[in-house]
Amino acid sequence: MITDTPAAKLLLVDDLRENLVALQALVRGDGREVFCAHSGEEALSLLLEHEFALAILDVQMPGMNGFELAELMRGTERTRRIPIVFVSAAGREMNYAFRGYETGAVDFLHKPLDPQTVRSKANVFVDLFRQRQALEHAQEELQRAVRMRDDFMGLVSHELRNPLNTLYLQVQVRKRLLASGKLPEPPALVQMAERDERQVRSMIRLLDDMLDVTRLRTGRLGMEPAPMDLAQMLHSLVEAMGEQAKAASTPLELDAPPHLALTADEFRIEQVVTNLLTNALRYGGGGPVRVSLATEGAHAVVSVKDQGPGIAPQDQERIFGQFERAEATSAVPGLGLGLFISRQIAQAHGGSLTVRSEPGAGAEFLLRLPLDAPA
Repeated sequence: MITDTPAAKLLLVDDLRENLVALQALVRGDGREVFCAHSGEEALSLLLEHEFALAILDVQMPGMNGFELAELMRGTERTRRIPIVFVSAAGREMNYAFRGYETGAVDFLHKPLDPQTVRSKANVFVDLFRQRQALEHAQEELQRAVRMRDDFMGLVSHELRNPLNTLYLQVQVRKRLLASGKLPEPPALVQMAERDERQVRSMIRLLDDMLDVTRLRTGRLGMEPAPMDLAQMLHSLVEAMGEQAKAASTPLELDAPPHLALTADEFRIEQVVTNLLTNALRYGGGGPVRVSLATEGAHAVVSVKDQGPGIAPQDQERIFGQFERAEATSAVPGLGLGLFISRQIAQAHGGSLTVRSEPGAGAEFLLRLPLDAPA
């Protein structure tokens, strides 16, 4: 059953107010919203505004009678699936029931009405409506999953193809050089090897992300908490990423104490911060990237702040989903898995990963980790 289920709406149509009051008393209940109409014309207006689980129509009404209203409902795509139950005070010899079923009714009740019968039928059609809602929701989720799978396969193919193409072209160049006897000078060979290493690292990172997502789904992303120095890790990591920052023409600053001890899986925490720094260098537009470390109560807080285009409010939670990225960064290569994995790692440590941002004012990602080891 879907969560936060909206109220099931029932439509009662009768020209006599006392009949509507009596019917309403019989069919109302928790999770239901009852609408009353005194004529066919009034009912049509309600049908255009709401999706109903059941319509109970009086047959004999002045102007548009119940049969005519039912025929209009069955002829309109929006209303043709609404179950119709007719109610009539006319004797059975009038053969109204036969005409009612001809117009698409699911049932026909004669007055005086049996309260238990009315309640029972209302319960049945409300349950059927909810089951149909749940099925439609499941179908939507399945279609979304299929679209995500197709998008994912397309992204993976594209992201892996680029570094592979580059490596292939580099190999072809070297083969031609060898064939011609024109071996490159050592500095040129070093540059070629460095380019190859970057492309291989790019592919390994993509494959690691895909493996981590699979491990998360199956509950096998292992954590091995141990005493670590978060401050020292940040100093080492910022220093290690100095070349990458220089290549991006981005000043990389660190504001952290010499030491800050806590218990965590150092490899996984480094993975999170590396991802945040990589994103900041990639999307920061060349503006300074500032990393800071402080304590707030019982938590250590790592901040990674860039001066990029920022993230729109409607994207600030969505970007932590699988294969999700902010609109402003959609043109930059990537699978959209890094932030999803990073948040899962933070939560597995009893911490959190959030973002503060305004469009045009950069983004600040905040990693909070408990100073004491989580249970």
